[in-house]
Amino acid sequence: QRGMLHDTLVVWAGEFGRTPMSQGGDGRDHHNAGFSIWMAGGGVKAGTVFGATDELGYSAVDNPIDVHDLHATMLKLLGIEHTRMTVKFQGLDARLTGVAGRVIDGLLA
Repeated sequence: QRGMLHDTLVVWAGEFGRTPMSQGGDGRDHHNAGFSIWMAGGGVKAGTVFGATDELGYSAVDNPIDVHDLHATMLKLLGIEHTRMTVKFQGLDARLTGVAGRVIDGLLA
């Protein structure tokens, strides 16, 4: 069973992060300007930190990406060309990665 991570893509993520400071209530609020995603195996470059937030951890300032870039990269790692993958949505052909999604080459092994 050794070596399975070579062929398996593991992604730990959410659709948003949390604010780096308390909002005055019980905890922190939803936050989309700076958050972390963890990826391993399946062609991801091991030990890589991609991007950075400001000194408060509030906003991405180095190599910001959006969900379309993440989807394009995951599809590439699965061997699927994201620009060729379309789905029917409200009678139109649409791409999961939108028109601006790009593969994040800095994450590829």
